[in-house]
Amino acid sequence: MRSGAVCFLFVGGDMAAAAAAGVCRGRRSVATVAAWGGWGGRPRPGNILLQLRQGQLTGRGLIRAVQFTEAFLTERDKQSKWSGIPQLLLKLYATSHLHSDFIECQNILKEISPLLSMEAMAFVTEDRKLTQETTYPNTYIFDLFGGVDLLVEILMRPTISIRGQKLKISDEMSKDCLSILYNTCVCTEGVTKRLAEKNDFVIFLFTLMTSKKTFLQTATLIEDILGVKKEMIRLDEVPNLSSLVSNFDQQQLANFCRILAVTISEMDTGNDDKHTLLAKNAQQKKSLSLGPSAAEINQAALLSIPGFVERLCKLATRKVSESAGTASFLQELEEWYTWLDNALVLDALMRVANEESEHNQASTVFPPPGTSEENGLPHTSARTQLPQSMKIMHEIMYKLEVLYVLCVLLMGRQRNQVHRMIAEFKLIPGLNNLFDKLIWRKHSASALVLHGHNQNCDCSPDITLKIQFLRLLQSFSDHHENKYLLLNNQELNELSAISLKANIPEVEAVLNTDRSLVCDGKRGLLTRLLQVMKKEPAESSFRFWQARAVESFLRGTTSYADQMFLLKRGLLEHILYCIVDSECKSRDVLQSYFDLLGELMKFNVDAFKRFNKYINTDAKFQVFLKQINSSLVDSNMLVRCVTLSLDRFENQVDMKVAEVLSECRLLAYISQVPTQMSFLFRLINIIHVQTLTQENVSCLNTSLVILMLARRKERLPLYLRLLQRMEHSKKYPGFLLNNFHNLLRFWQQHYLHKDKDSTCLENSSCISFSYWKETVSILLNPDRQSPSALVSYIEEPYMDIDRDFTEE
Repeated sequence: MRSGAVCFLFVGGDMAAAAAAGVCRGRRSVATVAAWGGWGGRPRPGNILLQLRQGQLTGRGLIRAVQFTEAFLTERDKQSKWSGIPQLLLKLYATSHLHSDFIECQNILKEISPLLSMEAMAFVTEDRKLTQETTYPNTYIFDLFGGVDLLVEILMRPTISIRGQKLKISDEMSKDCLSILYNTCVCTEGVTKRLAEKNDFVIFLFTLMTSKKTFLQTATLIEDILGVKKEMIRLDEVPNLSSLVSNFDQQQLANFCRILAVTISEMDTGNDDKHTLLAKNAQQKKSLSLGPSAAEINQAALLSIPGFVERLCKLATRKVSESAGTASFLQELEEWYTWLDNALVLDALMRVANEESEHNQASTVFPPPGTSEENGLPHTSARTQLPQSMKIMHEIMYKLEVLYVLCVLLMGRQRNQVHRMIAEFKLIPGLNNLFDKLIWRKHSASALVLHGHNQNCDCSPDITLKIQFLRLLQSFSDHHENKYLLLNNQELNELSAISLKANIPEVEAVLNTDRSLVCDGKRGLLTRLLQVMKKEPAESSFRFWQARAVESFLRGTTSYADQMFLLKRGLLEHILYCIVDSECKSRDVLQSYFDLLGELMKFNVDAFKRFNKYINTDAKFQVFLKQINSSLVDSNMLVRCVTLSLDRFENQVDMKVAEVLSECRLLAYISQVPTQMSFLFRLINIIHVQTLTQENVSCLNTSLVILMLARRKERLPLYLRLLQRMEHSKKYPGFLLNNFHNLLRFWQQHYLHKDKDSTCLENSSCISFSYWKETVSILLNPDRQSPSALVSYIEEPYMDIDRDFTEE
């Protein structure tokens, strides 16, 4: 989950405040201004603004202030109240030519800047004293008379060589240009998109981050531009990328992660669970022909930078006390303006000013160099430390972006390489040490939150950090042997003892775990997560992510020792309490709990005994069944795990197993053929090829598991015949079996593709993939005489099995 987009305001070359989340993504429309006779006038023929607007769109006609005389602009300014901006732009053109020394140019920029910055401040604070029709005239006029294009030209002057020498402009001038550009982007619709179309300019902006003086302004403008850019930029086109990133200090690197989050995340290519598998498959075929995506190229470019992942791990695990101190409060504030909204920054400044006033009444106030009342910030005296709550917030916001980047890299093509580096640089034990004091810290009454929100709001930085942390754990643990780094040495020994007591071989991955890289302290990260999970309030937004993170630890080949480790800590009882006693209503949380419960109980006799002990009345069992049947898309993984477990138990000769089989309500319920047929019918009926997603394709695989186990017992024809009868009883002959036939055809296309990893199906079911393939082939046999072929149970008039479901 990405943290909300935020943006700066630049006033007089310095940051005044940061805008509330999402401001820079939702521009306010001012397009209608082009039809006005000046600001506040009536439309009329020959209107200058209308002609400029047309010229801006077509590239012909009136497009810049330089096309007018100063006398004419001055005269019109008296009527239209343009604040002298066109005249200033005229002077800027005259003083910014190639042979200029830019001194006068910079003075003009200093005049323009406050005219625009005050509008930007009004925009983000919604302190609109102007009428609705004249909300942001200065930024609009600045852009309309060619100011944006002129500043782009000025900024890019260093790319021009005269007689073999490149032109130079000062950092201060670059900073002014960037500030004005950003404030114009904030207030005037379309400017950011136009800048995004200038690919050479976007790439050039990266070179401006080499200077600390212009870094924050540049990074913020780049982030805003990339947010609207249709095509992702390629980092390998950035000159000297490795040197640029390597020279960033830790604060700059953390800020840079905001840009990286946009450049390494796949654009909308159907990776979301809500996108259909047809669309995803089509996109993957297209991608294969085109080669690696820009996001994949960018990930590889970053991973090739020496020490990059190591520095991210250090940032992610840095304690608050280790963050660099500064001599000036405002200097450090500038580092975290990036993260907080305008009102919060001003509130915080006022609070600090009040604290200083109370504790140091006699002190003289000396503003830091370059600050004044003009920039909209109150003066404050030099401070050696920030208030602890602000330092914590500062660190939280940095870690948010760093964890997001690490999470994306963990899910990329170089996953194994990233896994090795993250383990080597001790990210997991470092996060374990921060768990109580920062990641899952207790809120204080004065803890800082985003303005207009509360501490429990999903937009709160505290909340977002927790969710990002849980997503990272999920990605780290999922189907990877490094998951055992989430434990400490004592807990690893406990796993070994569980295997020894059960007289089963110890898990090889446990034996191979490097004990120097695991968590230290009394509890590992997984155990800490379980503790907070059990204390989580019923309405908490964390329940879903917590369950997903723990489930990822169990995914893959079923491990009895892993299951028992979690069972001994009361996880099963907690899940059942949430499903049955709290009667959870959230579909997402229910799905995550059912998935986790399935992995926890699969093939584990002790788990079924614990289940039966907790669900000890018919009333409780009926509530449990109601939750299962309320949405099979959510509960089908549990149905699959119980069905697989029942099949294994029935083939074992063991008194303990026999006792569970005879007593467990859930196993008795699933063992009934009518129950299995009811599940099978509904699982097939709720999905169609055109609506299959990563979320609901499990329904198709669960239906196949039921039929594969029936085939093992030579009962496949019986199950197909019963499905046919159920079709007829519903007055829809052929509808279900035709749909199932199409689903299985898609299954072959989807899972037999050379790039598909079939090990997940194999590991989760303990059924060889060859048996999956054989069963599907038998069901799709075109011979109507075959008792195990679907076509044998579809009457000729209702046959519809050759439908083309390829997505256009």
